[in-house]
Amino acid sequence: MLNVLFLCTGNSCRSIMAEGLLHHYGKGKFRAFSAGSFPSGKIHPMGLATLQRHGMSSLGYESKSWDVFRDLVDLDIVITVCDNAAGEVCPVFPGHPIKSHWGAPDPAHFHGTPAEIEAEFDRVFGILERRIKALAALPVDAITAEELRGIGNIA
Repeated sequence: MLNVLFLCTGNSCRSIMAEGLLHHYGKGKFRAFSAGSFPSGKIHPMGLATLQRHGMSSLGYESKSWDVFRDLVDLDIVITVCDNAAGEVCPVFPGHPIKSHWGAPDPAHFHGTPAEIEAEFDRVFGILERRIKALAALPVDAITAEELRGIGNIA
């Protein structure tokens, strides 16, 4: 199994949803984790509600720093899902994981009615879901940085 870390600045919704999606679609092939460069310390409730609406577990997630993963897990792939985290200097992870950037809008900053906010979370979830499905379809023994970059372009 490959260990995949999704990074975002606050680790409150996009990286959490990506982690949940890979848990769901990558069973047996991938172990998913998420973290933030400056974690908010809390998960956005709409991120968890979005996972639930799509039939995925919303249990066991926590907002944590990427520093947690320096020595605890040998990572195979590290994917940033927000533009801020992509531009930050990431810590050095043992084993030289493949790194990629899959930028996605932050639904936590979207303003609108409750229905519009829910729709924005679902829209971003859909972007991440299409990318995660593409990742899960790859043979784990032959994933390349170029393939990951290509997946990051899926809208």
